[in-house]
Amino acid sequence: MKIFYKLMLIVCLISGIISQAQNYPQNYFRNPLNIPMQLAANFGAIRSNHFHMGLDLRTNSQENLSVLASADGYVSRIKVERYGFGNAVYITHPNGYTTVYAHLNTYFDALDAYVKERQYKDEKWEQDITFQPGQFPVTKGQLIALSGNTGGSAGPHLHFEIRDTKTEECLNPLLFGFAIPDSVSPIISGLYWYDRRFSTYEPGANGVIVKKTGNSYTADVVKVSSPMISFGIKAVDKANRGFNLGIYQAVLLMDGQRIYSFSIDKVSYDDTRYENGCIDYTKFARDKMSVQHLSVLPGMKLQNYSIPGLSGIINLQDNEVHNIEIILKDVRGNTSRLVTKVQLIGTESSVNPTGNIVKPNEGKTISTQNADISFSKNAVYDAVNFNVNEKPDADSDVISNIISIHNHYVPVHDNYTVKIRPNRKFDQNEKDQVILLFDYGSDKDAVKGKWNGDKVEGQFNRLGTVKLVLDKSLPSVSPGWKEGGLINSSSLRLKGSTKVGDIVSFRAEMDGKWLRFARVKNDFVYVFDEKCPKGSGAHTLKITTSNTAGNTNTQTFTFQR
Repeated sequence: MKIFYKLMLIVCLISGIISQAQNYPQNYFRNPLNIPMQLAANFGAIRSNHFHMGLDLRTNSQENLSVLASADGYVSRIKVERYGFGNAVYITHPNGYTTVYAHLNTYFDALDAYVKERQYKDEKWEQDITFQPGQFPVTKGQLIALSGNTGGSAGPHLHFEIRDTKTEECLNPLLFGFAIPDSVSPIISGLYWYDRRFSTYEPGANGVIVKKTGNSYTADVVKVSSPMISFGIKAVDKANRGFNLGIYQAVLLMDGQRIYSFSIDKVSYDDTRYENGCIDYTKFARDKMSVQHLSVLPGMKLQNYSIPGLSGIINLQDNEVHNIEIILKDVRGNTSRLVTKVQLIGTESSVNPTGNIVKPNEGKTISTQNADISFSKNAVYDAVNFNVNEKPDADSDVISNIISIHNHYVPVHDNYTVKIRPNRKFDQNEKDQVILLFDYGSDKDAVKGKWNGDKVEGQFNRLGTVKLVLDKSLPSVSPGWKEGGLINSSSLRLKGSTKVGDIVSFRAEMDGKWLRFARVKNDFVYVFDEKCPKGSGAHTLKITTSNTAGNTNTQTFTFQR
């Protein structure tokens, strides 16, 4: 009888996938490339502080492949930005959906000319332009752009999304019937359990060895020392081409009863950061490992992800052995199962919290002698036993103690406010040059300080150490050519540099007129065009930059063309 119910559950789950796909038009959208669709990443894959919101389509490690409109519609928006999507096109379709194509090199000729004209008119490279339906209509299969590697891209590919035009929610494109071969089931490589009496962050994950037997996975009896636990699963999906993809759907059963499930069908950009409450963030940040919780953390409020009422929290009321089954599936219905058992073998003491506990759904301010750290009620996904302290810094540019705010292995959901009292007084010019420098462990961030009484204020959305820095340095750019030299290459490149923070403002003028330089990571690149043709002679280039502190520098270079 148990086998019958398990089979019925699997049939119902696969039927649910088919039903979900039938909610969306099948085969309405075409492949946006002229080569077969091959996935480098799928919808819902785990990324830093967000779910992957579309498909990453392989372009065979090449740039400038033709990108085609997936269906009839009109160009409703374009973006040009340093990070993020880089160059992107949005096409709105008459059936209520919008497709997005990102990391492009160039747009089709008429659109590219329009964007360039707008950039010169605004004297601004970064753009976010919306269009009316009649301006740039497109037909299915029409060339709209050339693929590239712009923005926050680590290699040539096309990022492709399908959104609900009205709600702007991103939808799982694999539910729309694209012909992408996939006969490979998800691969399970780890199982973890968590003591849920206090928080998943303390004491953290307890590893369980997973064994593969044929097409199934097993683990020995999981013996736990807490009567309240939850599980997490380390797994990847595999398309036929072998890339590691995100898990589409998971179900957790105890003694044959479903106690938790999730599926990744749609997510909005407003909610995508809730990913940090769906994974073991500590393992992701520290070990670069994706472990997805098979339970709901108390501060995780992502809609349409898990079934209401199924928390995944297991309350063990006895010392009996209980059956555990985990079922993972991809959109095609390829299924993997892990079967194990769980038993309470005694109760060890739980975490002893201190007074600095930040809980989900409760705001709190924690203070040290010279700092205040204020969290909103949405700050954390699970309880955090906060460790906050301060200590001196010997660097001559540092003008405060270093404030340690717990550690960067615990996430926060939204911006929290840090106020720090400097260790000396300043005149007004110096006050304008104060920044907050945050160290996250793997990288740093600097923000312009805002004075609030005798303290300097800034906002951040990660934990780590922060200090006040007086930055009197000037930003600069270095030319990639010899001063006054003849340029025969296709572009001019300037390398940006700052002592602290970033170059937040850049302006180039050639012979007194604004010139369109693109921002490529920390470099600034001008591709020669009709503004500076070959044989045009000697030119003077004036570059004005400003850094995070607001310090401005003007440099002049010459070259011949």
